[in-house]
Amino acid sequence: MLSDTSIQFLERLLDTPGPSGFESAPAKVWREEASTFASSVACDVIGNSTAVVHDGGGPTVILAGHIDEIGVIVTYIDENGFAYIEGIGGWDPQVLVAQRLRFLGRHGDVLGVVGKKPIHLMKPDEREKASKMTDLWVDIGATTRGEAEERLSVGDAGVIDQRVLRLPNNRIVSRSIDDRIGAFIVLEAARRYAANPGSARVVAIATTQEEIGYTGGGARVASYTSGASMAIAVDVTFATDHPGAKKEEVGSHKIGGGPVLSRGSVIHPQVFSMLRDSAERLGMPYSVHAAGRFTSTDADNMQLARGGVATGLVSVPNRYMHSPNELVSLEDLDRAADLLAETCRQVTASTDFTQR
Repeated sequence: MLSDTSIQFLERLLDTPGPSGFESAPAKVWREEASTFASSVACDVIGNSTAVVHDGGGPTVILAGHIDEIGVIVTYIDENGFAYIEGIGGWDPQVLVAQRLRFLGRHGDVLGVVGKKPIHLMKPDEREKASKMTDLWVDIGATTRGEAEERLSVGDAGVIDQRVLRLPNNRIVSRSIDDRIGAFIVLEAARRYAANPGSARVVAIATTQEEIGYTGGGARVASYTSGASMAIAVDVTFATDHPGAKKEEVGSHKIGGGPVLSRGSVIHPQVFSMLRDSAERLGMPYSVHAAGRFTSTDADNMQLARGGVATGLVSVPNRYMHSPNELVSLEDLDRAADLLAETCRQVTASTDFTQR
């Protein structure tokens, strides 16, 4: 099970604001933890952070989890000091209504609340309509544009001001589960691999810009420069053990039901088999997600780096994705880290990923 120290690191990582394009603060937290055991730790020009373990010359395996989260960015400040925003990443604007926001201002954090026309003042037809981002504004307590601009600027990014919450049955809630837990898991897996290594050189990577990564984000850069033979992306997927879930659309994936292994599309069949065999060898529960086209994760771009990288995808079931209160099981995080470490141990100099 995860140690108390690891859980404390996880909570610190989740609570540190870092929307896509503004990931430097959580990346620094990640690198500080990596430096306690990795043989080398580095970052690159796009913001990716890497931690190398067992750099003994064997084939390179990269484990990638993106460290960014969805957020908002200031687009305009009006004469009365109200700020207007657009999303960084995919938002349902309904979940922003009446939320508290924390902006990363030039001189420190700036707090504000999301405003909307009160229901009492809406016409009947307006009440039936879903809110759009353009219907919302942010009140930071300023009374003029000049006062607001002393603290907040156009282009400042922000996140929902929501901290980690622990629930019973080893469950945690956070605004940044997607996918800061992926960055956590790959580092935890590297730690466990370092304690009992195989012959592979393993590189854990906290990638950037996945939520806006229409051209590949940080994963595209990291996989290109790593020289990897094999890659495993770690992300979240939809848990389907809650009311209204459509299992026939995305499969059956339970909170606490173990890692989810993707199969199909960009997933290399040999990597999938290695992951599945490792899970069964460990006696670990898991489920399978069928991906007919793309996975909408870092895996899509990692597999196309250089001459091609044999790529797999391990996901953690997540409830309430892209909301202020995403929910996962600590048991699933622990199992995913064990699964990655065990799978890395199966990679040797003789492992051939060529599809014949």
